[in-house]
Amino acid sequence: MKKLMIGNQAVAAGLHDGGLGVVSSYPGTPSTEITEFLSQYDDLHSEWAPNEKVAAEVAFGASLAGARSACAMKHVGLNVAADPLFTLSYTGVNGGMVICVADDPAMHSSQNEQDSRHYAIASKIPMLEPADSQEAYDFARSAFALSEEYDTPVLLRTCTRIAHSQSIVEMGEAQPAVLKDYVKNGAKYIMMPGNAIKRHPFVEERTLKLQQLAEDCVYNTVEMNGDEIGIITSGCSYLYVKEVMGDSASILKIGMPNPLPVQLIKDFAAKVKKLYVVEELDPIIETHVRSLGIECVGKELFSPLGEFSQATIAAAFGKELPVVVTADSEIPNRPPMMCAGCPHRGLFYTLSKNKITALGDIGCYTLGAVAPLSALDSTLCMGASISGLHGFNVARGAEAEKKSVAVIGDSTFMHSGMTGLVNVAYNATNSTVIILDNSITGMTGHQQNPTTGYNIKGDPAAKVDLEALCKALGINRVRVVDPYDLKACDTAIKEELAVEEPSVIISRRPCVLLKSVKAKPALKVNEEKCKSCKRCMTLGCPAISMKNGKAKIDTTLCVGCGVCNQLCAFDAIEE
Repeated sequence: MKKLMIGNQAVAAGLHDGGLGVVSSYPGTPSTEITEFLSQYDDLHSEWAPNEKVAAEVAFGASLAGARSACAMKHVGLNVAADPLFTLSYTGVNGGMVICVADDPAMHSSQNEQDSRHYAIASKIPMLEPADSQEAYDFARSAFALSEEYDTPVLLRTCTRIAHSQSIVEMGEAQPAVLKDYVKNGAKYIMMPGNAIKRHPFVEERTLKLQQLAEDCVYNTVEMNGDEIGIITSGCSYLYVKEVMGDSASILKIGMPNPLPVQLIKDFAAKVKKLYVVEELDPIIETHVRSLGIECVGKELFSPLGEFSQATIAAAFGKELPVVVTADSEIPNRPPMMCAGCPHRGLFYTLSKNKITALGDIGCYTLGAVAPLSALDSTLCMGASISGLHGFNVARGAEAEKKSVAVIGDSTFMHSGMTGLVNVAYNATNSTVIILDNSITGMTGHQQNPTTGYNIKGDPAAKVDLEALCKALGINRVRVVDPYDLKACDTAIKEELAVEEPSVIISRRPCVLLKSVKAKPALKVNEEKCKSCKRCMTLGCPAISMKNGKAKIDTTLCVGCGVCNQLCAFDAIEE
């Protein structure tokens, strides 16, 4: 069967057809669709976990029980899952276990550009890296057998381009999920020091065996096209190299970036006059090649920053650049912004108006940092807003406590905000935390989370009561406000900043893009009343613009939220 698939769908199909029994993940672009596609299969268990650490531990538990398991995350999610990852290298597996990680060169939707291959090297876990959707399917499917044969979890690394580009996939017959026997084995799975120290030699022995595999395996392939130029490459860089160089260069494509082969590279290098290493982000392969005493051209020609492209490769090799169409340089930039009617806008307007220092978090509400709202002062990682606010207030004292808040989404709060709030309560700063509850995980495309009352399949599930949870974590002052009500927002923020104890404000209004949310009739501007003061423009709503000196509302965008109406001193904005 052949089918056109994006890389994430191909990974999902490969995992399923490889006998997957359990998958647990936290959504994170560009990995999200892997688990969304897997949730469409009824012959396996799929779920959204509160965070990546939990997801990896669920996958471990399923593997321990004898099922083939998987979890999926983006590169920064692997940071969260790193704690179980390193010890999983020691325990090994029962049922095969695959950890899918999607890197994001050029940071299309991420706060950094880290290279996940470092985790494979540091944890001494094998990693596979497909170059297109067909390999995404093949590598994901075969990863389970590799995992079980070598008693190890397997990392499957993609990137944004592989995850979201499409190519033809030829699929084989699906292998049914089989539950292996579970046998109690404390020496293998109970990683107290006395047992763990005995497992370390196993890890080193396994690495040697995997290095031998790397010398002759389906993942690493050689294409000899003469002896003038040899290129070692991997992943999507391979596709760029092939498109530009064609058959004018010999290529060693690395599909297993950890562990890297030794003799295979030496033999390939010996057959070419000049050797290049083309890899996105860090010089992982290049450093390995140089450690073998082999001269090569790498990062002095190919940047460690961002994504490559056909043009990148062509320029490096002195080839004619492909013809591309570029936008007129006179066209103004259109920065990303919150949607028209976004429930976060009113809250951020209130913070900005009152000149409140706001430590932000990871989510679509990070867009509150851009002009004209410019409401945020920092964004670090999931959950850091609350912990950071506590540290900020500890350092600056009572004056800062009266003028600073943390803002965090409902899904992010469940992911890693709860422990920060416990710290605020336990170590007692008068910190005010604002939970932006839009009833969904918005940034990654409307996935359910423990606060929504539904599971990954949309079935009813246990729903976390945020008010009760915050009180259980030690916060006595918890209040709910509607962010469409600017006066209520202003009152709530001022009152909670004034009190001498920690507090939580829950800004609750569903995401305007949810299918269950019915838009109100669009508003319009009465041009006779409009005084061109542009106060409505300070909201940064994409539905509002100026035309012929008067405010204008785009009725195709406006959802009738009424926030702008509350700002107009001349009653020019009407229903």
